[in-house]
Amino acid sequence: MTPVRAGLGRQATDLIRLTSRFGLAGLANTALGFGIIAGLELGFGVQRHLASAIGYRVGILPGYVLNRSFVFRNEGSSRTRGMKYVIALAAAFGLNQFVLSAAGAMLGDSSLERLAAQFMAIASYTISLFVLLRMWVF
Repeated sequence: MTPVRAGLGRQATDLIRLTSRFGLAGLANTALGFGIIAGLELGFGVQRHLASAIGYRVGILPGYVLNRSFVFRNEGSSRTRGMKYVIALAAAFGLNQFVLSAAGAMLGDSSLERLAAQFMAIASYTISLFVLLRMWVF
């Protein structure tokens, strides 16, 4: 194997490990947030955007700790990094809200359709957040 090919193999392996850790952390944080979102929207009749905002707000601190320590393994403390994290969250959440509105308009208003719209919005958030965290924050 050539050194270039070996280097590419190592990069691919590192990326797989990184995305796996991100996925595990995301599953834990998403379960927390989605449980809150679904409970608020379906159980208490809270409007979908407000339910989504509350669910994501609850996950900010656990998400930062998991991403900094477990996913990207960045133990250094930095006010700048924290601010970038909040900006990345805001950008990903903005995309989430756009997708939530678009999917909600296209899918309908049954309970299953509302949850499907939330799921699509969560997926857009997750992908955009990973890219921002990897390329800009950590």
